[in-house]
Amino acid sequence: MMLVQRILAAAGQVWPPFVLVAGLLLIGGVAAADGLFEAIGARLARAPVPPRALLVALLGLVALVTAVLNLDTSVVFLTPVLVHAARGRGLDERPFLYGSVFMSNSASLLLPGSNLTNLLVLRHDPISGAAFALAMLPAWLLACALTAAFLALAYRLEDRPQDERYSPPLRLGLGAAATLAAATLVLVLPNAALPVLAVGLAATALRRLRPRLDLHVLAFLFALAVGLGTLARVWNGPTQLLQTSGQSATAAIAAIGSLLLNNLPAAVLFSAQPPPHPRALLLGLDLGPNLAVSGSLSAVLWLQAARAVGAHASITTYSRLGLILMPATVIGTLAALVAAQV
Repeated sequence: MMLVQRILAAAGQVWPPFVLVAGLLLIGGVAAADGLFEAIGARLARAPVPPRALLVALLGLVALVTAVLNLDTSVVFLTPVLVHAARGRGLDERPFLYGSVFMSNSASLLLPGSNLTNLLVLRHDPISGAAFALAMLPAWLLACALTAAFLALAYRLEDRPQDERYSPPLRLGLGAAATLAAATLVLVLPNAALPVLAVGLAATALRRLRPRLDLHVLAFLFALAVGLGTLARVWNGPTQLLQTSGQSATAAIAAIGSLLLNNLPAAVLFSAQPPPHPRALLLGLDLGPNLAVSGSLSAVLWLQAARAVGAHASITTYSRLGLILMPATVIGTLAALVAAQV
């Protein structure tokens, strides 16, 4: 009976973020079907700006979509937008391709719903989305700025004549309305999972779309997260480790855990009991996956999205770039977080 109670407690911690991401992915699918993301990306690609300015602008779009919707939604629907924007200008598509996933991870610090791990860790801290955003804003801005600057400098971008192709019209229809509704719900509700799912299901039905959700991956991660959450309620080793760690050590432990276990199960393992430094824990869990594709579900979705448009997404290149980017963002955001608390 005790074991069953612990399993139910772990499942109770895990289900809200998985339900939320399902709703957000449904809303993202409706927005994509409306051509919302493609139209915005096409207009940015045709802007009379230098190549690096174009890259930074598109990474800014990724950051906004990640913060408002979810990093998984962002990588699925914006990775093709960034790749096609680069091809339309005849630019090296690599900083656009890797930038879509790196910025999605970096920008997932701002709101509870921006990343599933945020919701898992914040389960013990019933803070509103607005209050959380205010506390994380300095770290979020720095993470986004460092990510954009690194990618803008990592590759040589030469301007070439733009491809004069038809730009899809910008329609602010059902997808835009559902996106706005989801953003509002995430901001004002401590647990917006079921309302956002309802919005996603309603928008999908009204748009007459067939939902495209990979339930196999979600089900596997859910089972793994519940299993580790149950383990953490039986074995207090992770809790004791965090209790004796400062903010820097907590961020490092979280980053390593995300790479070894994936950040979703790692978040459950480390937050079965209230962690002493939840925001430092989130820095490691959200930014740690920028070192290897094993760190997050978003990286798996990014690989699929890249292959769908014929882009060469290299796991080795991902880690080679992340070897510089991940430590820089974790150290920088941790310093910003500590400074904001003083």
